[in-house]
Amino acid sequence: MDILTEAVGSMRTGQPVSVRTEGRAPWGLRLPPVAGAGFHVVLYGTCWLLPLEDSPPHLQPVPLSPGDVVFLRDGGGHILADHPSTPAEDEQPGQIRPGSPIGTVTVGGDGPRTSLLCGNYHLDQGRPHPLVRQLPEVIHLPTRHGRHPELSAAVQLLGAEVENPRLGSSGIVPALIDSLLLYILRAWLDDQPAAAAEGWAAALGDTAVAPALAAIHGDPSAQWTVESLADRAGLSRAAFARRFTALVGEPPMAYLTRWRMTTAARLLRESDDPLATVAARTGYGSEFAFAKAFKREYGLAPGGYRRGARTAGEGLAVAT
Repeated sequence: MDILTEAVGSMRTGQPVSVRTEGRAPWGLRLPPVAGAGFHVVLYGTCWLLPLEDSPPHLQPVPLSPGDVVFLRDGGGHILADHPSTPAEDEQPGQIRPGSPIGTVTVGGDGPRTSLLCGNYHLDQGRPHPLVRQLPEVIHLPTRHGRHPELSAAVQLLGAEVENPRLGSSGIVPALIDSLLLYILRAWLDDQPAAAAEGWAAALGDTAVAPALAAIHGDPSAQWTVESLADRAGLSRAAFARRFTALVGEPPMAYLTRWRMTTAARLLRESDDPLATVAARTGYGSEFAFAKAFKREYGLAPGGYRRGARTAGEGLAVAT
């Protein structure tokens, strides 16, 4: 069971939105917060990622070079500029060129050029998966000097399609941007030293916790207990519960309920399955018990949640 894909998929509420930013020094852009997670890929040139004036002090300026990738977990507002001292202007709406899958923003003077792909992933930040919640607010991944070869290859492919759109680019670019999120998260997880890893970075490789997580994700409808999960982990009930809670951040049964409700919400958004079917696929013996548990978690009955999700999805499709 690919837990990383499952975790990210559980939060996705739409397709990524992207804009190609072309800057010539001096240039600076003030980017507002976005709903979801933000990203930047430096295709050509150099620039700086700068925190806003009222940002927390732990957020520091980050110099960016060709091939660098930045992931902003919460989509917070920030500044991109050719130099920290350059004044920033507010971002302007991107212009869509015929045949291009992305918008384009051009800013600045007539100095050295920088080209970036900037955008955001529509992720449900109201109920983030704990794997995503435990990520740093800003992830900076340099891909030069042979680091993260798969991510580097994706960036190079993306850069080639953006710089020289050809037949098929309208389908290739969105697919590459979509895949980029998993490459970013995989690269960050790979960077965590095994001896110092904690939380989900450690849980995914733990010989006791990882099999239990795979079991929950693989079959959320099964009547799992702490004892049955501990048996899979090869630990006593108490030892397993302590280890699971320490790494995942919540007890096994609490995470099981979370994943069942997350799975149910995704089924309600993306399928037309009857509520009784959704209940059965998430481990509930009756539609009434499922509806009660779902409302306790989401504050809405399953039917109301489904209608709201469909309405929001239609609005997003029109907006994008």
